[in-house]
Amino acid sequence: MNSECLGNVLHITLSAEYFEDKYLSFSVLDQFGIAWELDEAMASQCGYTVTYSNWNNIEFRASALSCHSHLEKDVFIVTLQVKASHTPNMKNATTHLKSARCCYSPWSPRQLVCESNYMEVSVRREVPKVVKDVTQDELVDWTSAFPEAKAGEASIWQIVFHQPEKKKALLVSDAWSAGYGLNITDTRVLLRIPHTAGQIQLVEDQGINFSSVRSSIFYKQLWMIVMVDTAMACPVDGVVYTTKTITWTVPKYIQSLSAGATGFKDVLIEAGVDLHKLSAEEMASRKYVLLNDLNAITMKIPIGAEGGYYKTSVSSGQHGAKYTINVFLEHQWEDNKWGLTKHTIIKEIETPFEQVELAIINNSNLTARLMNVTVGTFLPDVELVNLTMEEATVAVPEAVQHGYLIDEIRYPNGSKAYAIQVPLDVTSVKKEYVGANKRAHTLNVTLAFIVHPTSETFVVPVRIVSAVEDAVLPSATGFCDGRNLHLTITHGNVDQNWQPFISDWHLTPDTVKKYNYSLRDNGTHLAISVPFLSSHVNYEDFNISGIKASLHLTLKDGITSANRRDFSVSCIFSSSELIQCLPNGTVVITALKLLGVADLDTSLLVLRDRRCKPNLVTEKTATFKFNVNTCGTSRKFNSTTMKYENDVLYFRPGTNTPVYQLKFACWYAIKQTLDAKYESKTPPPSITPWFGSLALSMKLFREKSYVEPYQESEYPVVKYLKEALYFEVELLQPKDRRLELNLADCWAANSQSQESLPQWHILLNGCENSKDSYKTVFHEVNYSRRVKFPQHLKRFEVRMFTFVQDTTVLQEQLYFHCSVVICSTVQQPSGFLCSRRCSPVKHRLDRSAEPPLRGQVSSGAVLLRKENY
Repeated sequence: MNSECLGNVLHITLSAEYFEDKYLSFSVLDQFGIAWELDEAMASQCGYTVTYSNWNNIEFRASALSCHSHLEKDVFIVTLQVKASHTPNMKNATTHLKSARCCYSPWSPRQLVCESNYMEVSVRREVPKVVKDVTQDELVDWTSAFPEAKAGEASIWQIVFHQPEKKKALLVSDAWSAGYGLNITDTRVLLRIPHTAGQIQLVEDQGINFSSVRSSIFYKQLWMIVMVDTAMACPVDGVVYTTKTITWTVPKYIQSLSAGATGFKDVLIEAGVDLHKLSAEEMASRKYVLLNDLNAITMKIPIGAEGGYYKTSVSSGQHGAKYTINVFLEHQWEDNKWGLTKHTIIKEIETPFEQVELAIINNSNLTARLMNVTVGTFLPDVELVNLTMEEATVAVPEAVQHGYLIDEIRYPNGSKAYAIQVPLDVTSVKKEYVGANKRAHTLNVTLAFIVHPTSETFVVPVRIVSAVEDAVLPSATGFCDGRNLHLTITHGNVDQNWQPFISDWHLTPDTVKKYNYSLRDNGTHLAISVPFLSSHVNYEDFNISGIKASLHLTLKDGITSANRRDFSVSCIFSSSELIQCLPNGTVVITALKLLGVADLDTSLLVLRDRRCKPNLVTEKTATFKFNVNTCGTSRKFNSTTMKYENDVLYFRPGTNTPVYQLKFACWYAIKQTLDAKYESKTPPPSITPWFGSLALSMKLFREKSYVEPYQESEYPVVKYLKEALYFEVELLQPKDRRLELNLADCWAANSQSQESLPQWHILLNGCENSKDSYKTVFHEVNYSRRVKFPQHLKRFEVRMFTFVQDTTVLQEQLYFHCSVVICSTVQQPSGFLCSRRCSPVKHRLDRSAEPPLRGQVSSGAVLLRKENY
């Protein structure tokens, strides 16, 4: 705490750096050491002023005649006590004492002081001279007050306020209770009036408004009644602002202070800043102008000049500033009534609010993947308190937990800025694909500030967008098996809000159930499987080699619905998928709508006999079911087969020439052996080893426990090299405990056909292939709730290996086939397959060899992949 004596005022400055962020309590100690805590009312009543200035510096001013000043010869002593605490209840407060001795300057007969929170008049204590030329009104005022003084008790002072409508007399105790300050020394009488006092009148003089009080103090001195004129006036306005200059005008001789006086003569006019008087040279260096006219004193100060300072201000939530300067004017004059009068006016001048634009500078280092923004500049009285990002508000110390590093930058002139550094990868930095492999990274944060000591608040929204070439677009792979089209999309870093569509149909796990499609998304991959015959598959061409079908998928922006990425998979499917030639002579044929015939209405497709119309119609297919002896079907014979032919036709209305023709045929063997199933009524029958019509199944299980098999909808099953496949072959019918299922040969092929080539053997004559690096492993089958006849089942484990055809590694769907033999458990084995012993052949076949064809049961498709992504 620094103290300074400035005339009849003690000035103490508290360091803003030490006392900031603390709660303060001010007290003044009297000469007996008693502390009197100050509030606003006591401060204005007792002659104390506490203000904030120059960016949070705290200033304390005490009048030489303040309530608790200790007066000695030419000296007044004031002791200030300041308590500082971090809590409002002042708990654990630190106490600081500052005592100062100041020599006061010689007193004028009348001294008038206009402070920011009070007015003070002190008059020399003596019997005033009688003035002959006093106006009649003034004599009436004075004489009318005489009875009031006479009526008072001998030792009691009174103060009388003169108002236009009436006069009001108060005893000292009443005046004190009303907030007025009264003091008497051996030589002076003092009246102090707070600016909030009820007896203040607003008067105008030379166009300037003044706060004015006309009052008289009466007391008895020996055998005399003494009356002191304690009139007071302080200017309220008189300040005019332009864009560059402050002009302050004060009338010289104010009527309310000059009643009954004549012969005015200026003695001294001085001005300064912060109670420091400035010489003419100092004023000129600061470009101040002090004008002394006949009736007024004018002071002109450039806005922003030395001596003042800018402070932050907020208006309607907008950041701005005001220029503030604490000027004072001291005017001394002589007149025939008072002799010498000293009028000191202390005035804080503050310019109107002016909005200040803040610079937001993007200093991002995209190579280091850092967004860096500088916001400023601010005056020292501004503090950043919190940030709001994604509707979450965090205090500055907590921002680092969200990836935000905040640095306060201080400049030599006292101003400052804030630098905010954020990695591109934090979640609050939004990313959006903008094309050309670039993503727009958007930092959208709102900074909240507080202004000290007014506690005004304002916010600064910061939005920085930086384009970075770091986009990873989604990619896709596709394949087909015998019945489905499969598309697998690998997610990138731009498609978090992209959604899959087929045309305008949005694919979701719920919507695809309607069509029995498969849609799976594990966070890194999106996989969709669509049956070959479905309404969302396009049929591009149909010829002797097969049907070219394609599936087109579009990723759309989930917000704007704009198309972002297109993928498709095309495959050739066997035309046999479209036709079924049943043994009873029934034909089921499905005709497809090709892309080249856009106007084709599938419901109008017909057979040769136009009366034969489709039994089932979709947007892209028409299915006919009829007997070979109807609908204009033709028939041809040769030595071994009988051929039935027909056409699916489409005629545009009013024409007899088809624009669409699909020829199809069914062949039937003239000589064919049919299997018959029968059951003897005479038990127990003898069992003869032979081949017959059997109900068999071959299932692929998920785990070695053989609890959960893959369902039909999950095929093809994707497996990777060295992964294990767990197969179970079961005799479903007949359910006879005397029968036993044995495996003969098992092999893998790349077709559903058990006769397709090449083949890779897993078991030969019931034995594992000794040339395999990963040999087939048999697993025991035990009785359980599901397994009633363990002898009806065989289980084995195969490791996925690299299938080779002409030194080329195959990566496509595989089918597993087994031939089985059913044996009797009660009769003597009739062959090596029923002996329950392994009987390998003398020479094993290589994997690319083509062994004899045989088999009765097959599994669903298994997709072989090189590695697991």
